[in-house]
Amino acid sequence: MQLVIISGRSGSGKSIALQALEDLGYYAIDNLPAMLLGALVDELQDDRSLRSSIAVSIDARNLPAALERFPELLEELRGRRVDCQVVYLTTDARILLERYSHTRRRHPLTRGSDMTLAEAIDTEEQSLSEIRDLADLVIDTTRLSVHELRGRITDQVAGHRAERMTLTVESFGFKRGVPLDADIVFDARCLPNPYWDPALRDATGRDPSIIAFLDGYPIVAEMLDDILAWVERWLPHYQASQRSYLTVAIGCTGGQHRSVYLAERLADRLANRHDGVRLRHRELGVQITLPAGQEMAEDNPAQEGT
Repeated sequence: MQLVIISGRSGSGKSIALQALEDLGYYAIDNLPAMLLGALVDELQDDRSLRSSIAVSIDARNLPAALERFPELLEELRGRRVDCQVVYLTTDARILLERYSHTRRRHPLTRGSDMTLAEAIDTEEQSLSEIRDLADLVIDTTRLSVHELRGRITDQVAGHRAERMTLTVESFGFKRGVPLDADIVFDARCLPNPYWDPALRDATGRDPSIIAFLDGYPIVAEMLDDILAWVERWLPHYQASQRSYLTVAIGCTGGQHRSVYLAERLADRLANRHDGVRLRHRELGVQITLPAGQEMAEDNPAQEGT
């Protein structure tokens, strides 16, 4: 039996994620009381006519005592050999404030209380801290469209195999903040910057002109080799700790040139040794899954953000 537990901040896309899994054939339940997790698994295991893939949403509307007991409940399920994935969706608080202001919807924690919206958002994050700390996958939906979030759920959650850790290499721009779902971050801002050449400014790290520019500096190759060596040195230890997901993020100033170049080459090399490496360029809205043991083709199809 596969059980996916979706949690996270209100307004971060939990309903969209749950609907995406339901469309993929999961038996989906919204706002399940955490204390009923064990009973739900018992019921579905006893009835073989029901589907073996389940997705539930657990959020801050639960009783505080139930949320505090979540680690114990999760450990119990995994002790019964239930394949559990905990997926936590988060969004920058400023974006959540804007979303609620635009839609004029009430935050669940402001109903029947005198909390402000900002206080409710902060309180909710604190009440879900136990779940976030245990999450196998954290997805930052701040800049994701509905289409992109559904794609991430389909690719990373529904496509995940319990016996394999999903490795993602991500490029980003520091000027837009470090990705909230990054596990390991490398900083490429010390490398030569193509941005200062007007002829290269509008290109990206996937374009031949930028590739030729960065290939001309030995320090770029040295950083790539060092990052690859570090990841290869420590990846087995992350796998041994039973992690389901690992995101290695590389950032430069704008997330367009240097970080994209390095992420492409790092993912390419890792894909020669590991199965199903994923490559994501946050600022370009591009996501690719690289076949194991194959180098990335120049025309490899990507999912473009909308």
